Amino acid sequence: MSIVIGVKFRTSPKTYYFGPNDETFLEGDVVIVETARGVEHGKVVIANKDVPDSDIVQPLKQVLRKATDKDKAQIEKNEKLRLEALKIASPKIAETNPEMKLVDVEYTFDQTKIIFYFTAEGRVDFRELVRILAQQFKKRIEMRQIDERDDYKLKGGLATCGRPCCCSLYASDCDKVSIKMAKTQGLSLNPTKISGLCGKLMCCLRYENEYYADVNKVMPKQGATIVVDGEQGVVVSRDMLRRTFTLRVEKSDGVSNKVVNLDEYLNTNTVELDHSIGDQD
Repeated sequence: MSIVIGVKFRTSPKTYYFGPNDETFLEGDVVIVETARGVEHGKVVIANKDVPDSDIVQPLKQVLRKATDKDKAQIEKNEKLRLEALKIASPKIAETNPEMKLVDVEYTFDQTKIIFYFTAEGRVDFRELVRILAQQFKKRIEMRQIDERDDYKLKGGLATCGRPCCCSLYASDCDKVSIKMAKTQGLSLNPTKISGLCGKLMCCLRYENEYYADVNKVMPKQGATIVVDGEQGVVVSRDMLRRTFTLRVEKSDGVSNKVVNLDEYLNTNTVELDHSIGDQD
């Protein structure tokens, strides 16, 4: 076991572990750390805690220091410079590389490098642009191409559910999301219903897919004819979250709909994984 703290940076929702260097940190503390990109500042989101060594990417880097008043003044200055760089670089990019869309700009803490984040349909030759920007800012310039999901990961936004986009909160990697996931969850395949702000399939489809896939393996298909409590009926609807399904039973005195609890059904019936149970066609 090792004692670590968790740190997040402005441009990523991922949490990185650092050694506390024999200091005690609280959530919300601003710290100065050394990363592969150089010296950066971040916010503590996990206070000192023990974690298994297997969860740590070695070698574990130590925190340089808790941000001082001077450091915080530098961070505020970098933010102002970042906003100025956005205003200056946008028209230059539009003139030299119109196929590029500037998303964000980031100054490293020590101001030795400026990172420009952009999206584009394909590969972009930005050598001339780098030369122009280097002359303008007198700094080392790094151009970093990102995809549409990373665009909203950086900027954030409210999804259709009313909550902040998953990618800007806690999604560390843009794993593949497939249309099959929407089918498994019984959602409308209308692109406007299952697409996020970035225009791609919503990230939440991936997070919820495992649950729906497991339930779908044992939930009777819609349209299947089954017997429950000695009554034969047809499954007319399914509620995957509540783990229930509605059975339409035809009797001599009319038709009735019966809501069946899936777990009770599985406990009282011998279920075989045949055509009546499992993935929807």
